[in-house]
Amino acid sequence: MNKISKILIFRLPALAACLLFFLTGCAFVSLLGIENDEALFASGIFKPYAVAYKYPWGRAGLPVMLMSYLGALKSWIFRPIFQEFGTGVWAMRLPMVLAGAATVWLFYLLLRRVAGLRAALFGCALLATDSLYLLTSCFDWGPVALQHLLILSGMLLLLGFYQHRRLPWLAWGCYLLGLAMWDKALAIWMLGGISLALILVFPKQIVRVITPRRVATSVLAFALGALPLIVYNIAKPLATFRGNASWNTTELAAKGRLLATTVDGGALFGWLNMEGWQTHNPHLPHGTLEAASARISALAGHPRRSLLLYAFVLALLLAPLARGPALRAILFALLAMAIAWAQMAITANAGGSVHHAILLWPLPQMIIAISFAAASRRLRRAGIPALAVLLAVLMVSGLLVTNEYRCVILRNGGDQYWTDAIFRLADYMKRVPADNVFCMDWGIMDSLRLLSSGKLPLRVGTDPINKPSLDDADRQYLARTISEPRQLFINLTKDFEFFPGVNDKLVHYAADAGYRREVMAVIPDSFGRPVYEVYRFVAQ
Repeated sequence: MNKISKILIFRLPALAACLLFFLTGCAFVSLLGIENDEALFASGIFKPYAVAYKYPWGRAGLPVMLMSYLGALKSWIFRPIFQEFGTGVWAMRLPMVLAGAATVWLFYLLLRRVAGLRAALFGCALLATDSLYLLTSCFDWGPVALQHLLILSGMLLLLGFYQHRRLPWLAWGCYLLGLAMWDKALAIWMLGGISLALILVFPKQIVRVITPRRVATSVLAFALGALPLIVYNIAKPLATFRGNASWNTTELAAKGRLLATTVDGGALFGWLNMEGWQTHNPHLPHGTLEAASARISALAGHPRRSLLLYAFVLALLLAPLARGPALRAILFALLAMAIAWAQMAITANAGGSVHHAILLWPLPQMIIAISFAAASRRLRRAGIPALAVLLAVLMVSGLLVTNEYRCVILRNGGDQYWTDAIFRLADYMKRVPADNVFCMDWGIMDSLRLLSSGKLPLRVGTDPINKPSLDDADRQYLARTISEPRQLFINLTKDFEFFPGVNDKLVHYAADAGYRREVMAVIPDSFGRPVYEVYRFVAQ
């Protein structure tokens, strides 16, 4: 067997895992509406711009930070994509599915260098069939897909530097980790966990490669990657840290439970999708594939939990069977995961959502893969068959949960965050002339900005009506707003409101001023549930 044949045989299973992830992700791309945070990056691309900081460059300025901890990297990446392909769900979500598949491949390469082919194949297959890794990458409301890609790329390059002593690999690895910090400053959780774990587990190896030149290269490359974040925190002194570095230990138990349900894949049921009791008009399977998917779901008992959490616990119990580099790699991954999670667990107003917990990935899969691969070697000839059977069971378990997500979304539709009524609303608003369109609740503006490519004259409608008291300037502004017939308003219906009462407050204020609300359209989702109302004010 020649060298090329060996390479193909060893890499084909990993490539198949990447392809499986990609195809599964494509099956979800068009299922849900666009959630507001998923569309947030469009505020750095389309009007009305809503960014925390622009660098003075040209007439419009260069978007640098969307929020104090969220950089505009994704906006920069998607600007040419949207210019070429438009702003549909495929143009927005397919690149993130590709980023997730690329991360699966990088994870395979990393594990192969750390623990050998057996662990690498096991680990990349686990990651490729992880329900929440797939869903958080595809819909990317975190955002998390670029975080995984940049951090895994950086880790692989730094490992390559250690093994081959190539300085450019060190520079590029540190640059990508700095880029991850600009993309989302919460990368400090993972980078802090990885760094401390390396120091604790591999102190001699680190000391062995340290030279002044390498330290300078690392610092400069990291700073170059994080330069936009650094510039922002100079222009607005330490705004990232002053606005986000606060601690709260009262939610440790809740965040621990969330981490467990993220590992077993069940954390997004009821948040991505409506449940049966919320749906009076469920959709029946349409076509052969949907019917087969529903049948598999029924035969499997509608599973909402995978076996990955049990596999993780078993991996910890089997870890002492590993020896040498494998044991140190398990210890490194466990410490990195524990330190990173500890940071998010004590951070106030963070760490309590799936898009935070998933940032720890693929460390759980790394621990499981290395531990099981090491244990399988103790079984000698029976090791590989036993490992293959275990992997098949875990993969099927993950895929069944993924299939269940797809079934309940198709049957019941998206939750209020993910309603497909947003597409009908965007189509309607493109046909209605308006001087301004006021969004009277959360979950409307960012999604419409993206779907309209910035062509709608969108405005925040909750100011100033939501103030505790109004001054003369506020009253004059509201008087102008409600008196013009080409000023349109969008609110969510009672069953879908995020901030109840804000829209009613404006309607009552207008009534006292002699105007009544005239509803122009009620926009339902594909299940017939009324979600949005478009209206204007007319004189009584």
